[in-house]
Amino acid sequence: MTRILETPAFQRVPSIALLPFVLITFGITWSITGLYIVFPERAAAWLGQISGTHPAFFVATWGPAIAACVVVPSFAGWTGFKAYLSRIRLWRCSIGWAAFLIVGLPLVFMAGSIVRGGPLFAPLPPAGIGSVLAVMMIMLFLGPIEELGWRGVAQPLLQRHMAPLWAGVIIGVTWGIWHLPAFFLAGTLQSEWGFLPFLLGNIVLAVLVTPLFNDSRGSILLPLLFHWQLINPFWPDARPWDTWILVALAAITVWLKRATMLTGAAAVTEVVPRRADGAPP
Repeated sequence: MTRILETPAFQRVPSIALLPFVLITFGITWSITGLYIVFPERAAAWLGQISGTHPAFFVATWGPAIAACVVVPSFAGWTGFKAYLSRIRLWRCSIGWAAFLIVGLPLVFMAGSIVRGGPLFAPLPPAGIGSVLAVMMIMLFLGPIEELGWRGVAQPLLQRHMAPLWAGVIIGVTWGIWHLPAFFLAGTLQSEWGFLPFLLGNIVLAVLVTPLFNDSRGSILLPLLFHWQLINPFWPDARPWDTWILVALAAITVWLKRATMLTGAAAVTEVVPRRADGAPP
């Protein structure tokens, strides 16, 4: 009697998928922002003046997420894509990480603001707290959505070939360079900042979120919330002290987590999670 082996309805996303992911990510974001940089008047006439609520700005910001939504089903099929999206439902983490997300990150900004002589919270605009809440919700659907790509695809693929620390550093550098056009685009926050401090901040943040990502078994939700806290309009402007505090926290975290950050033990390496029987969760 011939034994029939059942093949899973999806395939593993291979490491080579990192190449189209990066090309699509940069292609989407840099083409839109580049149009506004090189041909500002023509771009404004065609698409309207760019702003934080402009649809083109959303699409440019969603470059990594769009790339993930193209690459994952291309390699893993729609069943695999659904399994990949199930990682958004992974919310369990240690009490320490939960406290860091809810309390620790706000304290970083508050402490940095106090050092520079600023307030504990960002000043309320004339429109009141309602407008801040509206901006906070808009922010949820901007930068945090990037995590579908950076942590959803790039992190596990890189961790197949190197320790999580170095995967975080590479993502941080890539993440910073991906933002580069924003420094030449009028009206963006980055146009008022220096690129090198921003790049350092991106590397530090990518390293800091790496153990959270691995400890939560590849959660996309928790890095998304981490990203959201970084751009929460309630927190005051703490530059440059917030970066230096985060550098210290990242160094401490890497040391405490050195057994996994430097060796890759317990690192998440799959874009599409599998159960022991090879089926999607």
